[in-house]
Amino acid sequence: MKDQEAIEALSALAHPTRLQVFKLLVQAGALGVPAGDIARQVGVPVTTMSTHLGILSRAGVIRPSRESRTIYYALDVDGTRDLFAFLMADCCGGRPDLCQPVFAAADLVCCAPNPTEVAEHEPV
Repeated sequence: MKDQEAIEALSALAHPTRLQVFKLLVQAGALGVPAGDIARQVGVPVTTMSTHLGILSRAGVIRPSRESRTIYYALDVDGTRDLFAFLMADCCGGRPDLCQPVFAAADLVCCAPNPTEVAEHEPV
């Protein structure tokens, strides 16, 4: 990840509504959440939410997927891990062993989807 990409991702997350959306999608897991449901849960008009979701998507921390007429948003695990790795790249003056607890905690919070989960949505 380059500096400018990290700045864009951090800028996207540096807004109360977008941070709330990001946290909601972290909790939602691999299946994601329909855009309209995100707007309702966060309490933001759909048109405003569309702008926020676009900013987060372009920043590489969430990703959209379309099923029929519904757009689902989910955490972009790779983009988020890249951001964390960028932030931790110079951790502890070149002594990554000192930062191991941080990496271990990140693995617990941001893990790969359960292979038994089906990554398809029910029809809406």
